[in-house]
Amino acid sequence: MFHDQIIYIIGDAQVSQNNPISKQYNQFFLGIAIDRSNGIIVEVDCSATVQLTVKFIASIMVNRPIHDDQIIEHLQNRYHGSSQKALIVAFKDVQRKYNQITALPTMS
Repeated sequence: MFHDQIIYIIGDAQVSQNNPISKQYNQFFLGIAIDRSNGIIVEVDCSATVQLTVKFIASIMVNRPIHDDQIIEHLQNRYHGSSQKALIVAFKDVQRKYNQITALPTMS
């Protein structure tokens, strides 16, 4: 399903205590599969409690570069779930980890 250049990164963030996600997972997790050769996001999943949330978040991120500034803009302007802040923090965590991973030499 994923070729050798696809890497998988999980970002995480704390959620507020009154968020349903905190009851089920204790944290918000955002999993992103990224094509290392070009930085394009190929698949997204997260620890949302409603499946439509996962689909909506994926529609904002998939087929965009991991460093596309519009992703955070879209999350702020279009996603109005109670985990919006946690989602943005988790996404920035993925970006940070991606930068660390891609700075490392690849093993051939």
